Amino acid sequence: MSAELISILVLVVVFVIATTRSINMGALAFAAAFGVGELVADLDADGIFAGFPGDLFVVLVGVTYLFAIARANGTTDWLVHAAIRLVRGRIVLIPWVMFAITGALTAIGAVSPAAVAIVAPIALSFAARYGISPLLMGALVVHGAQAGGFSPISIYGSIVNGVVERENLPGNELVLFFASLVVNLIIAAIVFVLFGGLKLKGRDLDSDGDGRTKGNGTGELAADAANLTPARTATLTALAALVVAVLVFDLDAGLSAITLAVILSAFWPDASRKAVGEVAWPTVLLICGVLTYVGVLEEMGTIEYAGNAVGDIGVPLLAAVLLCYIAAIISAFASSVGIMGALIPLAVPFLAQGEIGAVGMIAALAVSATVVDVSPFSTNGALVLAAAPDVDRERFFRQLMVYGGIVVAAVPAAVWLVMVVPGFG
Repeated sequence: MSAELISILVLVVVFVIATTRSINMGALAFAAAFGVGELVADLDADGIFAGFPGDLFVVLVGVTYLFAIARANGTTDWLVHAAIRLVRGRIVLIPWVMFAITGALTAIGAVSPAAVAIVAPIALSFAARYGISPLLMGALVVHGAQAGGFSPISIYGSIVNGVVERENLPGNELVLFFASLVVNLIIAAIVFVLFGGLKLKGRDLDSDGDGRTKGNGTGELAADAANLTPARTATLTALAALVVAVLVFDLDAGLSAITLAVILSAFWPDASRKAVGEVAWPTVLLICGVLTYVGVLEEMGTIEYAGNAVGDIGVPLLAAVLLCYIAAIISAFASSVGIMGALIPLAVPFLAQGEIGAVGMIAALAVSATVVDVSPFSTNGALVLAAAPDVDRERFFRQLMVYGGIVVAAVPAAVWLVMVVPGFG
C-alpha cells in the first residue's frame, strides 16, 4: 500500500475513533500526524509542525478572548440592542443583516475569515439571547462572507482571476462573482427555512418564541444594554479599531484582537479576569490538530496525488465533477485559497481540449472550494464554533460537521450540473 493511501486510511480511522469515543479529534490528529509523519513520510518534528496553523491559532484565541471581554462587560448586549433598533425590533431580519454585513465586508476586500471573525461573535450572541438556531445564524454569516467573496476587488476574486490570467485561460470576473453570490444566497435561503427562520416572523424585542409579550421587554433591555459605560465605550472603540486594522491597514486579525484585549484588560481587570478561561480551548485543540495532520498530507504529497489521479481520467466531464469534489473535500479541512491555486492549474490539460467551458469550470471550482467553509475544520467554521456562547459545544460541532458534510456532498454536483455541463466559456 502506498504512503498516500496509508495517510488517507489513518485520517478515516481518526474520524471513526473521534465520533465513537469521547476523544478530542484534534488530539487524535496530532498523534496521527506524529505517527504518519515519522513512520510513513520520514518527516522530522520540523516537517510535522510545518503544517501547524499558527495564524489560525492566534485568530481563534485572540478573537474569542476579545469578545469574551465584550460579553463580560455587556458590550455584546449593547450591540444586540443596536441591531434590534436598526431593524425596528423585527428579529426575523437579523440573520439577513448579518449575511449582508459579512458579504459587504468581503466584497470590498476583507479576507473571509477576518469578516467572519468580526461579525460571528455578535451574530451568535444575538442568536443565544433570542433563541435563534446557532447553526442558522452561523451558516448565514459564513455564506454571507462567501457571497461577496469573489467580487473583482475581493481577495478571493483577485487570486482566482490572477491564476486564470497566469494560466492563459479565458475568464469572466462578473460570472465568477455572481456564481458565488447566487449559490450562497440560495443555500442561505434554504438554511433559513429549514432551521426555523420563518418561525421568527411576528417576533420582536418584546415577544418570546410564541409571540406572547414578555414582562421584561424593551424597557428593561434598553435600561441595561443601551447604557454606554466607560468599559463598553472602550470595547466598542476596540472593536472598531479591529475592523480598521484588518480592512484598512491589512493587519493580522488575531494579533490585532489579542492586543486590543490586553489593553482592555489592563484598564478593567475585574471584567476581564475570567475572559482567558472563556477562550474556546477545546475548539482550538481540535482545529489545530486536524490542520496539522492535513499539513502532513500536503508535505508528503497526498493532496497532489489525489489531484493527479483525477486529472489522468480520460472523460473530461467526469474529471471535472471529481475535481469539484476534491476541491470541496480538501477545502473543508484546508485553505480554500491554496486549493483553488492548486486545482485550477490541474484543470488546464482537459480545459485545453475544448470539451469543457473554462469560465464555467473555474466558477464551479471556486464555489466548490469555498462554499464548504461552514465545516468546523475550516477557519470560518471554526470561528463560528468558537464564538457561539451558551451552547453545547460538542453538539454544535456535530451539527456543523453534518451540515458541512451535506454541503460537500450536494453543492459540487449541483454547480457542476449548472455551470460545467452546459459548457459556459
